[in-house]
Amino acid sequence: MKRIFFLALAAGLLTMGGARAMAQQHSSTLEGLVLGPDNKPVANAAVTYQSGGGNAPHVVHADTKGRFSVAKLRADIYDVRASAQGVYSDWKKNVVLRPGQITTLTLRLTHAPQVPQTAPMPQP
Repeated sequence: MKRIFFLALAAGLLTMGGARAMAQQHSSTLEGLVLGPDNKPVANAAVTYQSGGGNAPHVVHADTKGRFSVAKLRADIYDVRASAQGVYSDWKKNVVLRPGQITTLTLRLTHAPQVPQTAPMPQP
C-alpha cells in the first residue's frame, strides 16, 4: 500500500514539474533599453506594457543603465511605452511576443506632454 502511495506521489510531482517547465517554455520575455532625447540611457524610466487591446496595463522600471526586462509574460501582442521626467516615447504597437522567445525593444523618449493653451483674455 505504501509503495502505491509513493508511486502516485512521485508521478504527481513529475507531472507538476513537467507542467511548470512547459509553462516556462511557453512564456515570453520582453526586454529593452530606454534612451532619452540625447540618445543616452535613462535610469529608472517607467515602462508601461499592456495587451494589444489596451487591457491590464503594467509598469516596470528601467535599471540605472536604462535597461528593463519583464519575464514570464504570456505569448501575445502588446503595446509598450516609456516615460521619465515628463518626456514620453511613442507607443510601440503590436509587439509580438512568441512562446519561449525574448523580444528586445529600444524606446526613445521624445515627446513632452502638450501644455493646454490659455484662453485669450476678454477685451473690455
